[in-house]
Amino acid sequence: MRITDFSSLRAAQAFVDYMATRGVRLRIEQDSRYTLWLDDESQLELVENELNQFIRDPNHPRYQAASWQTGKTNSGIAYGNFSLMAAIRERAGPLTLGLMAASIVTYVLMHIVGVYSVLGWFSWPNDGQHFQLWRWFSHILPNFSFVSLVFNLLWWWYLGGAVEKRLGSGKLFVIMLISALLSGWMQAKFSGVMFGGLSGVVYALMGYVWLRGERDPASGVYLERGLIGFLLLMLALGFTGWFGSAVANASHITGLLLGLAMAFVDTRKK
Repeated sequence: MRITDFSSLRAAQAFVDYMATRGVRLRIEQDSRYTLWLDDESQLELVENELNQFIRDPNHPRYQAASWQTGKTNSGIAYGNFSLMAAIRERAGPLTLGLMAASIVTYVLMHIVGVYSVLGWFSWPNDGQHFQLWRWFSHILPNFSFVSLVFNLLWWWYLGGAVEKRLGSGKLFVIMLISALLSGWMQAKFSGVMFGGLSGVVYALMGYVWLRGERDPASGVYLERGLIGFLLLMLALGFTGWFGSAVANASHITGLLLGLAMAFVDTRKK
C-alpha cells in the first residue's frame, strides 16, 4: 500500500527509520520523488497517525535518534551543495513565488522612479479612482523599507508557501484577496490612502495558519504557539511607537482577525 511521497530522501529515510523502532517495515521506492510503501495493511492506522506527527515536526530529536538506532550507512543519501533558490522553491508554489518577485520589483522601482510615483500607480483608490479595480489589491506591493520588505517576504514565504503546498494555490489566493481588500479598507479609514505593504496579508496568514493548525492538525499547516506569542507581542509594540509612527496597525489587526475568522470557518466541522 502506498503511504505518501517525499521530495527529500533524508526526510523519507528518517520516517522509515522511526517506524522501524515501532515495529513497522516501510520501503522506499524512487521515481521523480521518494515513495513509501507499506506491506502489512493492518499497520496502516498506526503509520498514518505517526505520519501526521512527523509532518508537524520532522526535526524532532526522536527521528534523529531513530536513525542512529536503526539506520544504515549504505542508505544512498548524498548531500550536495546547498542551494538557496532550490530551498525557496521547495517550500513555495507559483503564487508565493510570483508575489515575492512582484514585491521585489516594486521595491526596486520605488528607488528608481520615486516612492510617490509608484504609490500613484498602486495605492488604495482615492477620490475618482474607485473603478480602477486593481488598486483595491495592489497596495500590498509597495514596501517602504528594506527591513519591512524582508520581514514581510520571509513570513509570506514561510506561511504562504505552506498554505499553497498543503491546501492549494486557490486557498492562498482567497486568503490574499480577502485580507488585502479588507485590511486595506480599514487602514484607509485611519490613515488615508498613502500606505502600502504586505503586512496585512501576512498577519492574516499568521492567524489562519495558527488556528487551522490548532483545530485541524491533519491539514499539515501550523504555527508554533511560541511564534504566535512573539508575533502578538510585535503587534502590541506597534501601538507603542517602538517602530516609529508609520506602522499600519489597523491593517495588522484587521488581517489577524480575518485570518482567524477564515480558519474558523474552514474548520467549523472539525
